Formats: sequence, structure tokens, C-alpha cells
Amino acid sequence: MSVYRSAAGRRVLEACYEDALARLDVDVTERFVDTWAGETHVLCAGPTDGQPVIVFHGGNATNPMTLSWYADLADEYRLIAPDTIGQPGYSAETRPDPRGEGYGAWVVDLLDAFELASAPMIGTSYGAGIVLRTAARAPDRIDRAGLVVPAGFGTGSISTMAKIGLCSIAYRYVPSDRLLDRVLASIVTDPDADPVVRETVAASLRHVELEREFPTASADELADFDAPVALSLGEEDPFFPPDVIEPRASDRLESADRVGILPGEKHVLSKRGQKRVADSIRSFLSV
Repeated sequence: MSVYRSAAGRRVLEACYEDALARLDVDVTERFVDTWAGETHVLCAGPTDGQPVIVFHGGNATNPMTLSWYADLADEYRLIAPDTIGQPGYSAETRPDPRGEGYGAWVVDLLDAFELASAPMIGTSYGAGIVLRTAARAPDRIDRAGLVVPAGFGTGSISTMAKIGLCSIAYRYVPSDRLLDRVLASIVTDPDADPVVRETVAASLRHVELEREFPTASADELADFDAPVALSLGEEDPFFPPDVIEPRASDRLESADRVGILPGEKHVLSKRGQKRVADSIRSFLSV
């Protein structure tokens, strides 16, 4: 099944992707690598001799939109950011079982393609769940993990998720600015600050077969994973609120000993929140 609801919808998402890519504050190169799931499109930024860091983007969104959060790190690190398979972008449309072995095997293939025995990883939202699936399958391939507004440990209340979901469904069939504003106000800290976010969320709601399950891993699956983990949680994130995520992450990851709560931040961080996270991850990577 296609990621997109129509060929026209694919073109809309590709336009959003290219717009976000053009607005990045760093130079980016692009390449394709082979994986078990098919070709994977990868964005690379930063010095070629810099320490590699793998960056996984959020679900139902585009890679460059999330990569912009970490652009400041490209002055020192070699950021390797794949378009997640089965998500909007230019990678294969294969959509693995979120609780199966597919994502972990895909990440191993990516590391092998870049000739990396292991690397630090940053996972944002859905991307954090991909890091967890990798930790379950190949724990020795992750040097340390920064998990930002992370999926993989549960979600907010049913009532909150239902309210956002109903507005999102309504917008798909009645694409009015009023409905879009309601969705954005729920999930985006500063909904008027970045046109890329507005355009991408709107396009995804209308044109993408949305992924509704999140990758996760149990404590038993993560028993052999002992790399350092840092969590960055949005204080007002409706999807993954700190009071749900922090205790569950601590139960499953003994090495999750750095937790930062981002005051006033929802799921999509403000520019201020993005900078705070990038600075925190820089410190975390340098330890």
C-alpha cells in the first residue's frame, strides 16, 4: 500500500520536503543506500571528517523539517539523516511492523552502508521508537541515544488524543484554516512561527496514509542495551507527556539518567526549544 492517498498527494508532500530542504541553514548532500526494505534516501550535513551522528525524524512528517532542529550540530558533527522507510520522503514505501524486527534491521543496514560499527543516534518522536527497536535488535550498534519528545513509551490520555484525532480527521475531509489552526494549536508550541510546519502538517493530514502505531520495545527486549540515554520532553506535549514518559523510560532503560523537561513546549518545539535541545545534545555527545 502506498504511503500517499494519491499521486497528487505525493507531489504535494514532495513540494513540502523540497521547501523544508531549501530552508535549512546548512549545506546538505543526498545519496541513496540499499537496505532490506529497498532504497533509502539519506541527507548528510556537516564536516565529512566529523563524528557521525544518525538522526531519525518524526513520523507523518518530512526528514528536513526535523533535521532543522539539529542544524547547529552540523558545525562539528556529520549528521546522517535517513528518510524513514514507509514515511513521507524519497525512501522505499515499505512500512515495517512497529513492534517487529524490521526497523532494527533497517538501521543496521544503514550503519553498514556508511561503514559504521556503531554511532550516536538522535530520535525525534517516531524516530525515538526506531532507536528503541534498534536497541532491542542490535544494542552494540548504538553509542548513545538522545530521545526527543519520544514515542515508544506510551501516549497521553485517551481524551486528549481523541480530540486531536477528531480535528485531524475533520481537516482531512474539510480542509479549513479553522480546523488546521485547532490542530496546530494543540501540538505546535509556536504555530505561527514556521510556515514549513504549517504546510507539512496540513499536507500530511490530507494526503498521507497516517501511521497510527508507534515503534516500541519492552524492558526485556532492552535488557542488553546499556548505552547512555538522554531524554528531552515537552512540558505540554499532548502526545508524549512527561508524567507518562519519564517513569516508563526509567523502568525500561537503566541508563536513561539525563532527563530534560522543556518548559512550555508542546510536541513540535519552538525555535527556542529546538536550540535548547541542540545545545543539550551537543553536551551529551561530548561526554
